[in-house]
Amino acid sequence: MPDRKTALVISAHAADFVWRCGGAIALHQKQGYEVTVVCLSYGERGESANLWKEPGMSLEKVKTARRSEAERAAEALNVHDIQFMDLGDYPLHVDAEAKDRLVDTLRRVRPEFMLSHSKYDPYNTDHMYATQIAMEVRMIAQAWGHKPGEQVLGAPQLYLFEPHQTEQMDWVPNVFLDITEVWENKRAAIECMEGQHHLWAYYTNVAENRANHFRRNSGGQAGGRPAKYAEGFQAIYPRCVDRL
Repeated sequence: MPDRKTALVISAHAADFVWRCGGAIALHQKQGYEVTVVCLSYGERGESANLWKEPGMSLEKVKTARRSEAERAAEALNVHDIQFMDLGDYPLHVDAEAKDRLVDTLRRVRPEFMLSHSKYDPYNTDHMYATQIAMEVRMIAQAWGHKPGEQVLGAPQLYLFEPHQTEQMDWVPNVFLDITEVWENKRAAIECMEGQHHLWAYYTNVAENRANHFRRNSGGQAGGRPAKYAEGFQAIYPRCVDRL
């Protein structure tokens, strides 16, 4: 349908989309978008410490638990479609076949915008690798010579969502999104991630801090919107506008 509105999230691990852009997902779903989330891995080795502390835990059990958490979180956010590529983590590796699958997904979804990680992350190279892949498959999906005869992708904006230690990541937000009206959805999704309970309060605090920045940049005491929760993003590509 020509008026179909879509967005695509490329998440390195199965929980990343919840912490970093769960509000954007829920808000756009509420606005009529179909948001697809692709989890490149479950984060089974490096981001499941609490699960590994349980007696008798195995790699497959961790994967199963992480998938269940992510599916319940996606339901809380009203995600249109969530896909799990199960490519492994620590380190994440996306081979040529997996890249082709991602390109196929981009051309099928035809997102108005994409979301992924910061371009630099010295603490978790899976994150910045996922964004490298996001930019690469966006480029390939635009190429007329890739699977000639298919409709090529346009030029969706790529927004980089907030990393865990922003000061170390060369990530500078230039977009703030008010997620107050869907905060309860995001908080419910956060609470699905039982394997990373230590991050619940942290990302609640991040949302409150970004709301302060939203209020300040939308007019502050001179009439800014009284946002209570927000998310920050860094836009990568130029915006083409008819007015400023």
